[in-house]
Amino acid sequence: MSELRGVLDDLLAEGESLDAMVASLPSEAWTTMTPAAGWTIAHQIAHLAWTDDASILAATDAAAFQEVVTEAWKNPTGFVDEGAETLALIPPAELLTRWRTGRVALATALGGVTAGVKLPWFGPPMSPMSMATARIMETWAHGLDIADALGISRQPTTRLRHVAHISVRTRDFAFQVHNLTPPAEPFHVALTAPDGSTWTWGPSDAAQSVTGPALDMCLVATQRRHRADTALVATGPDADKWLDIAQAFAGLPGPGRQPS
Repeated sequence: MSELRGVLDDLLAEGESLDAMVASLPSEAWTTMTPAAGWTIAHQIAHLAWTDDASILAATDAAAFQEVVTEAWKNPTGFVDEGAETLALIPPAELLTRWRTGRVALATALGGVTAGVKLPWFGPPMSPMSMATARIMETWAHGLDIADALGISRQPTTRLRHVAHISVRTRDFAFQVHNLTPPAEPFHVALTAPDGSTWTWGPSDAAQSVTGPALDMCLVATQRRHRADTALVATGPDADKWLDIAQAFAGLPGPGRQPS
């Protein structure tokens, strides 16, 4: 199995996991508010469906995707949210079918991209692998919003490694988006995986480090939990600052969550 195929399989599995939470919900439950201000369960699924559609376009028709980017620049802070607002008006059964069809089509489209090709995006171009990883991160994070709204406790899986990886890889972006100079040296990041193993990034002898549960790092970097409510430990001032501003997603910094 190719590395990309493995990531795409994990993307499909993450979608199926979230699908299982919402598939049997009555229509009225789709209007349940989630922790994301102003967003219902329908908005969460609509956002995933909209972004999957945009990703398919980026992978299959660069010119058409560029037209979407041109429209996005007319309303850079609200364009994506408007897409979610529009799709959230669709009847839940229709929206669910659209999301199901789209996520399968996305995996097929990414799997068919010629090796070495970078795909256009709203930010820097992305490899199919990076785009698939980003979609796993978003599916997991928005799935967590839905789980919180429904009072469901989701058990983390080893698919969380993809979310942890993008959380670490976006360290410098998190500093830049806050108008801060990224640290010159890499950190050592050692996270305890759901299966008890340890996932690591960066040199083991780095002067600054972050350690703790992988789940906690993912919760902080997707801004689903405040760092004070986690077991993460930062060594060094820059590493400590990173946990305040970590951001695995593109765009402007979000307000994050308040400590419980």
